[in-house]
Amino acid sequence: MADVQEPLNAEKLDATSAAKDPLNRILRDAIREALEVHKKMGNPIAVWRDGQVVIVPPEEIDTGQQE
Repeated sequence: MADVQEPLNAEKLDATSAAKDPLNRILRDAIREALEVHKKMGNPIAVWRDGQVVIVPPEEIDTGQQE
């Protein structure tokens, strides 16, 4: 399995031409919503970075939205 260097976020999906596809739009919105909920609730997220699990604190979660 390939290493993911950075966490997936909605902004990265927006930048791809595949984001025009309705299914990808739904996925992008679901990711954004899940990240926003975690951030608002004060819950960290786990991401795979450089071959290991990294815990991202809620204040560092990138939702792809201006705050």
